Amino acid sequence: MAPRRSSVNTRSGNLTLDELTALVSHREIDTVIVAFTDMQGRLVGKRLSARLFLEDAAAHGAECCNYLLAVDVEMNTVDGYATSSWSHGYGDMAMIPDLDTLRLAPWLPGTALVTADLHWLDEKPVLASPRQILRRQLDRLAEHGLTPFCATELEFIVFDDGYREAWKKGYHGLTPASDYNIDYSLLASTRMEPLLRDIRLAMDGAGMYCEGVKGECNLGQQEIGFRYATALATCDNHSVYKSGAKEIADAHGKSLTFMAKFNEREGNSCHIHISLQGPGGEPVFHDAQAEHGMSKLFRHFLAGQLAIMRELTLFSAPNINSYKRYVPGSFAPTALAWGLDNRTCALRVVGHGPALRVENRVPGGDVNQYLAVAALIAAGLYGIEHELELEPAFQGNAYTSDVPRVPSSLRESAELFAGSAVAREAFGNEVVEHYLNNARIEVDAYDAAVTDWERVRGFERL
Repeated sequence: MAPRRSSVNTRSGNLTLDELTALVSHREIDTVIVAFTDMQGRLVGKRLSARLFLEDAAAHGAECCNYLLAVDVEMNTVDGYATSSWSHGYGDMAMIPDLDTLRLAPWLPGTALVTADLHWLDEKPVLASPRQILRRQLDRLAEHGLTPFCATELEFIVFDDGYREAWKKGYHGLTPASDYNIDYSLLASTRMEPLLRDIRLAMDGAGMYCEGVKGECNLGQQEIGFRYATALATCDNHSVYKSGAKEIADAHGKSLTFMAKFNEREGNSCHIHISLQGPGGEPVFHDAQAEHGMSKLFRHFLAGQLAIMRELTLFSAPNINSYKRYVPGSFAPTALAWGLDNRTCALRVVGHGPALRVENRVPGGDVNQYLAVAALIAAGLYGIEHELELEPAFQGNAYTSDVPRVPSSLRESAELFAGSAVAREAFGNEVVEHYLNNARIEVDAYDAAVTDWERVRGFERL
């Protein structure tokens, strides 16, 4: 599964169109995946012949059904979306390749991959697409001369069962790839190293900068870290990595899950680090003369997070299961506070000098990273534009504090999002209503489900 070396000199897995053309002419690439990230955070799209991509799709894109942004996780068509429905005939939208994202997919033979932006057939952007939602916030930041840099720390749990075996078992009785807490453990993690190494090398071969891997607390749990990049590049990489890691695990006869909370032990987090740079590439969060080295702009940015984080939690915790992760003392945050290197707070300020940044600990492994980063930027801009004052750093155990809490359910988050004037101003009514409908559908489906927990408690004893 290790990446194959190409006879064509590429930039660490990233490709120009000329480089792809050369690889195709050498018969090293025969397939190009044109893909985008859907509402559920999944990479979806088409496999095209490399020849067709070069002759046509690279310039004009490829079409796909617009229901891909109007289905539930089961791919069922559902009601309530203004942009796509039976009454509108479920027409097409266009996947327009962003050629800056063209890369090798070394874990798939003869394959390259490109991330697409979604447009309607009249060439207008699809506003509710996650990548477009982030682009809008990037444009707003650019008006202030600011560029965001991000990193996403995505955790997952590895099982010795393959995906199809796990499906047949109904995801019960799976064998985790370790037997005990393996946080920072080298010995037990070594059993997973053939898989983990293939993932790391494959992602390096796809143009990412893999920094390393470490064991986490839950059984079979790991985190592979990647070097920070511009916000859009990080979010693009996140989708490719998440999808590719599953495909590589499948090839190993194993499975892995990014569920926020697979069981009652520690959940899978996706801590998001963010910092801003000015027009000349200078870090603007740092001020050596200020308290804690934090610039006035950074303090406004953090104050904005605290002011409207509850209203925007829907974009950081998009699923029913997301909220199971927020357990006191579990290293998942419950308190909406900020602290200096304090892991009990939702916002943890880390780094020194030019590396000063904030880590948002609210998102879980199930997050749609485009939406979460868009929410981070929108909240930060709210604080900057209104020059909000930052409260003192929280000291001690925020789990036992009386500060505002993370919303406790998807239903509560949806209600807060629906009533948020900031969300409607930042994202637009079309986007807000689109994602509120998605939340309502999930809540209704969950409310109608009869769970194993109910059967165990009620079958005989009630």
